[in-house]
Amino acid sequence: MRGTKRPRIMIELEVYAAGIRTLEKILELDHELEAIPGLHYKVDSNHDIIYLEFEHASVSVQELKGIFAKLGLDAKFVGTIPPELNPKKTRTQPIRLPA
Repeated sequence: MRGTKRPRIMIELEVYAAGIRTLEKILELDHELEAIPGLHYKVDSNHDIIYLEFEHASVSVQELKGIFAKLGLDAKFVGTIPPELNPKKTRTQPIRLPA
């Protein structure tokens, strides 16, 4: 079918981060997250929950954990982590030096 648009797929992730209730932490988080392309989010400060929606996988869960840790927040991911946000596990090979 020509001329039809494919539906846009959003990658969703929910994060519990105790301490995100303060305005200072919300502003710090906003500053960090605004640099991630294709990310939309909202903060439920009453329940310490951040809802993240990605237009595409532009960051990994490890990078997100690093952002939260940098702000002094312990991020707990709620539910299943989308596979697009998990880095591809590669098999390492030992390095052998010539004899």
